[in-house]
Amino acid sequence: MEHLNRYYDTDYVSHQVKAGEHRQTIGGMWDKIGQMQFDYLRAQGLQPGSTLLDIGCGCLRGGVHYAAYLDAGNYYGIDLSRDLLDSGYDIELAAAGLQHKVPRENLRDTDAFDIAPFGVRFDMAIAVSVFSHLPASYLRQCLINLADSMKTGGTLFATYFHCPPGHDFNTPLRHPAGKLSHPGKDPFHYREEELVGAAEDLPWRLETYRSWEHPRDQWMAHFVKIDQ
Repeated sequence: MEHLNRYYDTDYVSHQVKAGEHRQTIGGMWDKIGQMQFDYLRAQGLQPGSTLLDIGCGCLRGGVHYAAYLDAGNYYGIDLSRDLLDSGYDIELAAAGLQHKVPRENLRDTDAFDIAPFGVRFDMAIAVSVFSHLPASYLRQCLINLADSMKTGGTLFATYFHCPPGHDFNTPLRHPAGKLSHPGKDPFHYREEELVGAAEDLPWRLETYRSWEHPRDQWMAHFVKIDQ
């Protein structure tokens, strides 16, 4: 994948992690957003026995909450950065006393949503602040790769910047919290058409998209795995 944003700058990320800035590297708001995404999945039916894939899990801002709640071995995460994954495991999970619940091999670095090596069928997957930094073609690639690893009826929850029908998609959009999104550069915004198009001809259905009170105004899309 081309370098679309600073998360693809491995030297920058490595430097930040070594400086102890792993939480800030993924955007900060550690306690608020970590708890928020966990609460959201609980409300959507996440159970201790569920198998969960955390896409773009970084240094486990949400992962610490999921690992504490889920049965041992049921939390999996992928991220572009091995450095962020290791900081999450060695610092955040260790501090919470949760390393025994997440085998290190459950955390995989990949730049292409390479999920198959886990050999797991997931009940749920979540991607928080991932596709807000990537164009819709990457969301489609994720849906393609995830399809064989998701149980029928399972849901991918993905956050994004929403472009409302009344706004010209090809112009920047200022969101209520002040963030400026764009059609062709990071951070990206999507219309309903981009969400529908990402799932076209794939075993997925866009079930809903809506605000979930994210502090930076990202919306949440639900993609449900269907039989084809």
